Amino acid sequence: MITLQGVVKRFGSTTALDGIDLTVEAGEVHAFLGPNGAGKTTTLRILLGLLRADAGRASILGHDPWHDAVAIHRRLSYVPGDVSLWPGLSGGEVLELLGRLHGGVNPARRAELIELFDLDPRKRTRTYSKGNRQKVALVAALASDSDVYLLDEPTSGLDPIMEANFRACVHDLRAQGRTILLSSHILSEAEALCDRVSIIKDGRTVESGTLAELRHLTRTSVSARLHRVPAGLQEIPGVHDVTISDGEVQAQVENGAMPAFVSALAEAGVVELQSHPPTLEDLFLQHYART
Repeated sequence: MITLQGVVKRFGSTTALDGIDLTVEAGEVHAFLGPNGAGKTTTLRILLGLLRADAGRASILGHDPWHDAVAIHRRLSYVPGDVSLWPGLSGGEVLELLGRLHGGVNPARRAELIELFDLDPRKRTRTYSKGNRQKVALVAALASDSDVYLLDEPTSGLDPIMEANFRACVHDLRAQGRTILLSSHILSEAEALCDRVSIIKDGRTVESGTLAELRHLTRTSVSARLHRVPAGLQEIPGVHDVTISDGEVQAQVENGAMPAFVSALAEAGVVELQSHPPTLEDLFLQHYART
């Protein structure tokens, strides 16, 4: 549904995208992760046809986004990270306008979303907070019957209850077979929602895959309380950062070393054992802590 191959975008002497690659399959929720300035929004603007790539190839829904933007936008919904609205219109008037521009929406679905996100559509948008402006964009996008949803920091400004409601909407879209590219720096959000993850750094994709596939890149944290502490734990290949205190062992263990490490603990008599597989945040920081 979405393909980027070696896409480059420069703004004068600044290189925003430096040969980025990305593939999003039909029916998946794909997290596009990186800190501010990594190139996420520039990538989305190329996919929307708002910017033209200097090099490489971009495709969405089988079309070139620069040449076929009109055809693409009939089947696409977009939520920007920073929403600007017509200040003299009410929220309801903005939703009606955006719905007409998109070719029509389901009024019942839109009314359901307005209630779900607790949006007052009668107020002028000049009175809206950042969170309420974000709600207007979310309602407009989610009420549209689109094949692809490009969401750029979609929960920016939302409170935790509204974030939970947004996640429920994404789960519904996934169940319907829709394709979602979710750009975010909120790692817990991506971990809860996404089938696959791409991590972007300095305008390049440094890792891409399912969370299970990426977890081999980092170590699992293991802590155990033992009857006695065995010798030689530090010498097991793939076991790192072993600390021992008052009969409790803590270590970072690579996947391949886990059987040998657990076996050594079992021989010593395990009282309590806890294992924490790496989170998406661990994977993310692994790439950015080096710079």
